[in-house]
Formats: sequence, structure tokens, C-alpha cells
Amino acid sequence: MASKPDHNYTSRPQPSQCSGLDLRAFRWLQTMIFAIKEINGNAKLLPGVTLGYRIMDSCDHVHLGLTGGLSLVSGSLAHHQNQTEDSQCIANGPVSAVIGLASSTPTRALAHTLGPFGIPVVSYFATCTCLTNKQVYPSFLRTVPSDMFQVQGLVQLVAHFGWHWVGTIGTEDDYSRYGIQAFSEQLHEWGGCLAFHQTIPKAPSVAKINAIADVLETTTASVVIAFATEGQLLSLLTEAARRNLTRLQWVASEAWVTASLLTAPRFQPVLVGTLGFSFRGAVIPGLSDFLLKVRPSPRPGSTLTNMFWEELFGCRLEFGSHSVSEVPLCSGNEDLSSHKTSYSDVSQVRISYNVYKAVYAIAHALHKLLQCGSLWGNVTQTVCKRTTTFTPRQLLRHLKGVNFTNQFGEKVSFDSNGEPVPLYDIINWQRDHQGGVRFQKVGSYDGSAPLGLKLQMDEQSIEWAERQFQAPVSVCSVACPPGSRKASRPGEAVCCFDCLPCAEGQISNITGATECIKCPLYYWSDRDRVTCVAGVEEFLSFQETLGIILVVLSLLGVAAAAVITTIFFCYKTTPIVKANNSEISFLLLLSLKLCFLCSLVFMGRPSPWSCRARQALFGISFVLSISCILVKTIVVLLAFRPSIPGSHVVHLFGPPQQRAFIFCCSAVQVVLCAGWLAAAPPVPFKNTSYQGGRILLECKGAWPPGFYLVLGYIGLLSCVCFVLAFMGRKLPDTFNEAKMITFSMLIFFAVWISFIPAYNSSPGKYTVAVEIFAILASSFGLLFCIFAPKCYIILFKPEQNTKRGMTRKY
Repeated sequence: MASKPDHNYTSRPQPSQCSGLDLRAFRWLQTMIFAIKEINGNAKLLPGVTLGYRIMDSCDHVHLGLTGGLSLVSGSLAHHQNQTEDSQCIANGPVSAVIGLASSTPTRALAHTLGPFGIPVVSYFATCTCLTNKQVYPSFLRTVPSDMFQVQGLVQLVAHFGWHWVGTIGTEDDYSRYGIQAFSEQLHEWGGCLAFHQTIPKAPSVAKINAIADVLETTTASVVIAFATEGQLLSLLTEAARRNLTRLQWVASEAWVTASLLTAPRFQPVLVGTLGFSFRGAVIPGLSDFLLKVRPSPRPGSTLTNMFWEELFGCRLEFGSHSVSEVPLCSGNEDLSSHKTSYSDVSQVRISYNVYKAVYAIAHALHKLLQCGSLWGNVTQTVCKRTTTFTPRQLLRHLKGVNFTNQFGEKVSFDSNGEPVPLYDIINWQRDHQGGVRFQKVGSYDGSAPLGLKLQMDEQSIEWAERQFQAPVSVCSVACPPGSRKASRPGEAVCCFDCLPCAEGQISNITGATECIKCPLYYWSDRDRVTCVAGVEEFLSFQETLGIILVVLSLLGVAAAAVITTIFFCYKTTPIVKANNSEISFLLLLSLKLCFLCSLVFMGRPSPWSCRARQALFGISFVLSISCILVKTIVVLLAFRPSIPGSHVVHLFGPPQQRAFIFCCSAVQVVLCAGWLAAAPPVPFKNTSYQGGRILLECKGAWPPGFYLVLGYIGLLSCVCFVLAFMGRKLPDTFNEAKMITFSMLIFFAVWISFIPAYNSSPGKYTVAVEIFAILASSFGLLFCIFAPKCYIILFKPEQNTKRGMTRKY
């Protein structure tokens, strides 16, 4: 980093000073030099052309990065204090391409400035998605994948392990801000939520670090995703280690996933188990030896090397920049291999490999631009056309078209946005046998692969936080089990919810269902609400107990009517049978038998014929019964009330007229039933409105008023009969049939009036049972109230069964 100068705008500003040298960054610089020297020694690539380089230290700062970049392309290097290393060039003119910078924010400034001039800027570590915009950064390319692909991979990784509730930690730079914004958007699209987001300032105070650590300590999330560099995370992780926050599963961005600085023993309890995305690495032959041969030098171009040497060995060079005299002198011959640092560790270089690919990409573009011939043909040119002049725009055009396979078998090319093929290794921080940390590859991500094949994981080889044997669970609310659904909590994230059981008739057969599914028609949910089962069809069956009882009662009624019919037939010549037209009595007994039998049609599985027959038989048989009773009532009144004016009509209301009267009354009901059944007959219907998976099989009337017309006509005749019978209730006590008819009508009314509320309130098949009970009760009432007294006299009071006995008053 660079110290920020104090500009007073009254004198020339002093140059900014870098506060230190990053060992990894110095290795990246040396890798570029190594690649250039390797190309210069390659007889096939750029034959006859020697590549040169100039190096500027941006100090990871926007101001210095822009200043150094402009100095490179303008050629004004002589007055810049940070000019370093060799200056071997084929010309003294400006450079034709810039490799850098590492961070996204300084890179944006440089790429935006150089873009209008068409000067290629090839970055090896700037991953911000914002740099994809070719309208703003037309000359920018990179050998590192955009954060867009890393974010997609991170979301797929989170989804793979079911981490719906995660926290994020970022910084104030573009890399972190754009990365976390894209991650948050895609996380929400997948269905995950952010438990928290904390930003580490550029110069964090102790209070701010403690505040972030407090969030980490109290959060309910188990997974934390950090978009930052190791230097930016250092103070926070130091505090986390002090608090022993070991339960968190860290997920690293590529910026720090292989940072050796954080593998120190004090961080291991916190960070071992970390997962993260890293760029594809490689073992570059000869690089290790090249790095170990670096030596300090008093030459002006060795400033960075001298700084590196002094910082690594903790000494000062006579020609170095160290001003503290108490520090021991360096000999310049110290052994680099004796220090195990991130500089000398080249077992699997990643960012250095991106630098390596960037140099080779420019070399291949120059090879084509300078018409150096085919690299793979049998006959090649011995040298390139060195006299060919070219502009940076020409080099940029050829650089965009680069397409070659390097010595490691990897294809190097750029798409229309200057992006490489997005390939990542998934790294897991694991303990090694020496008590250190190794970066173990446990998976890969290919952003160009088809969906479903992008992420490849070897879960068995992962070492999790706190040495767990399985992936941690990071959810705000545990996924709702099958048979329930999510119910969001007001004011909270969608990942925080309650689980409510599905209502009856609905199911959820997956874990984490947001809605319950309604079962298809005629199906119902099981007890656990996880599957739909066929509804239980319910109707009044002949085999069940209630059905058997009703059948027995119906048959008893028929039997009772048959017994009475037999008694009347045996005593048909007696006065009590002949008294009121025995023919009407036998017809009444027949109609009552039909009333008893029609109740059987209401039982069993409804069918089209039974739905039609039950209402027709019920209506006609009851009208026939009431008509017979009405005729008997009229005859009694005319016979025993001779004082009534017009009573001479009794002679005109003989048997033929009585039969005609019954026929006419019954015909009206027949017409009503026929019209109703012809126009809108009742049909079998599966009623699913009842709970508990029951399907009531019933007869549903297409025109409900039809039933009420039939019932209303029966009520009308019953009311007329009741009024007439009530008028004759004070006839002689010896044979007061009108009194019995009055009583039977009262029972009839009581039964059918109580039937209406009972019918409407009875559930399921009991509705039919109530109707059958009303039919049987009213039929028994008519049978016994009218015929029981007569049978009693016939069987037990024969002395009253005479003409004299019937007219005598006891």
C-alpha cells in the first residue's frame, strides 16, 4: 500500500512512498520476467525478436497505478523514482501493452484511461465484473475469470450444501462491492438469504473490528463468505482467533483462498476447513530455480529486488533503502531457499500462472502481428518482420483473437468481452502432518460447462471446520418436513419461517414446500398429509348395523300391515270392517306397505334408477295413504254428522266416488313426480364437501323445488285431513275413528316437522337414515293409530263388533 501524500497545491507534490512489499506480488513480477526470458530463448515463438519490459510499482493504489501506467505508455520514465529492473527494449518508444494491475479499483482507473488510445491492458488478478463493460474499457483483457463466474460458482456451492442462511464480509473496494452485490442477487434468486453483511473499512478502528467480531459471535448463520484480500482480513481474523470463533465455516474468494499469510498457527483453529475458489494452478518448470537466483544489486533498476531482500532477511543493504543503522548489514549472498515463504513456494502457482499466460498471450499476438509464420508448420520463417511498424490498436486486435494451447494443455483465448475460459479449482484448507496447512483441491468449477455439470465436488476428501465429518447446517429455519408448508414471519427474511401442517385435503410430499397441493377430486390426504389416497365412499349400506336396523324396521312394518290385512280379511263380514268401506281400508293397508317398502330404495349405493324411484315411490305412496285416510275422514263426518246442512250428499259419496277421489288426488302427485323426473331428475352425486376423506354418495336434485312440491302436496292433503278429522273428534266413543285419525295426523306432523332440522344437520349417510326414519315413523303412526283400535275390538272385544255394539254408547 502507498502512503497518501498531503497536497497543499502551493508546491510540487512529493512522490508517494510504498509502505511495504508483498512477497506474492514480487513473485508475480519475477514470473513475468521469467516468462519473457523463456520466450526470448524460444526459437519458434517470435524468432529474431527480443521482448523487453519496464516495471512500475503501483503499491496497489489508484494514484500510483495511474501515474505509473501513464509513465509507461508515454515514455516519461527517466524522472520516475519507481523505475526498476532491466530496460532492455528494441526501441525507446512507449510500451505497446500493459500487464496489470492486480486489484480491480486501480485497474479500472488505468483501463478507463488507456482505453481510448487502444493500448491493451491485460490483468492477471483484477476480477471485478464491472471491467466486462467494453463501452467503458474497450482495451481491457484478462487471464483471470470475472467475478461473475466466481459468484455463480459460489452460489452453486452454497446451493450444493443447502446453506440457505449465510453471512458476507467485504471491503470498500470495487472487487468486494460488485462481487457481494452479484452474490446477494443470485443468492436470493436461488432462494437463499443474507444473515448479515459487514464491511471492513480501509483503515478499520479497533471498535469497528470488535463490532464485526460481535456479529460473527452472535449470528445464527454457520457459513461466512469473505470477498477481500488477506491483508484486509488480517485484523478481523486476529480478533476472531482471540475469541476462539471456531464454529464458523469460512468460504473464501479467490483473493485469499491460497494466502499463506493466514496459515499461521494462530489462525488455524479458525480457518482450517475453509472452502474457496481458486484459479487453475500449474507447476511451471524452471520457475523455482529462477526465483532462488534473484540477488540484490546496486543498479538503479533493482530497487524492488533490494526492498524484497531487506524485508525477507531483516537486514539492510549498503546500497539499499533501509535508513535504520541498528539493523545488521546484508551480505547479498543469503540463501533464499532457507526461508519457506509464499515467494519461494511454487508447488502450485495460480496467480503467477495467470501472469505467465498473459505474457504468452501478448507474445502470440505479436507473433501473428509481425508475421512470424506458423508455429506448427514444417517450414517456418527464421525471423519475424522486425521492420513492420504497428500501433497498439493493431496489437489489441490480434490479442483479442489469440487462441493457442500452452505447454500445460490449457487453451488460452479471450471471448468478445476479453474474458478467458472460466476454470476454477475448489480448495480446502486442511492440516498437514507437520502441523501446517495445505491447500487441497476437492473439486472444480467450469463456467463454460452445461448446467448441472459446472460444479464437481469430492465431498469425501473435505475437512470441515472444527474437524466435523459432514457439511455444517446453515439455515435460519429448518426446512419444513413433508406434510407441512412454509409460513413467512412478518418483517423477517424469507429464509426465516414457521412450518404449518397442511390442511385436510392438501399434501406436500417434498421437504421445504412453500405451498400445499390440493388433492385431486375424490382423493384425500392421508394422516401425515404426504400423499393423496382415494376417498372412502360412504352410503347407507344394507350390511352395516344401522342399515340392518332400518331394514328390520321396514320389514316389521310390512309384516304388521300384512297381519292387520289378514285380520281384516278374516273378519271382513263384521260390522267394524264393513263400517267404513272395507275396500278403502285394504287400499290404505296396501299403501302403507308401499310406504314401508319405499324406505328400502333409499338404502344401498345410489344409481340413476334408484335416485328417480326413491322420490317417486315416497311421494306417490304417501299421497295414496293420505288420500285413503282423507276419504275415510270425509265418510265418517258425513255418516255421523247428519245435522250438517247438505249432509244428504253422503248418498252421493259412495264407493265409486271414493275411488275416483283417491285416484284424482294420487294423479296430481303422479303428474308432479313425472314432470319433475322428466325435466330435472335427481342423479347420483359424489359429495366431497365433508372432511376426513369421506365421499358421500347421494342423490342430488337438479331442481330442488321439485322435491318441495312433492312434499308440499303431501302436507296439503295432510292438513285438510287433519282439519276434517279434528271437526269429528267428538263422535260416539264406541267407534271414534275421527279421533284416531286426528291423533295419527298429529304424529305425522310431529315426525315431518322434526325431520327438517334433523335432515339438514345430519352428516353424511345419516341424512338418508333420518329420511328413512321419518318415513318409517310416520308410517307406523298411521298404521297403529288407525288400525290398532279396530284390531283390538275384533280380537279382544267381539261383543262390540256388532251393529248394536257400534251404535251403543258405553
